[in-house]
Amino acid sequence: MLIRYVTSLMRTAHYEKLEDGRYYGEIAECPGVWSEETTLESCRETLQEVLEEWILLKLRAGDPLPVADGIDLVVKAA
Repeated sequence: MLIRYVTSLMRTAHYEKLEDGRYYGEIAECPGVWSEETTLESCRETLQEVLEEWILLKLRAGDPLPVADGIDLVVKAA
């Protein structure tokens, strides 16, 4: 389920080529999740790493996460 969640959010990523030739990517649903690299592929890879770390930090802090393709990672107390 976690891989599907990450994959779903990565599909919403927006990329653009900057004036200096570098690539910028971000996921709007996840504030602070962005990457800037020299190639589009490295931008995607770094963006996914940032997203995964962001998810872990949000879960650890108990902060809400966006629902992606119907996947809700809210941890409910038993």
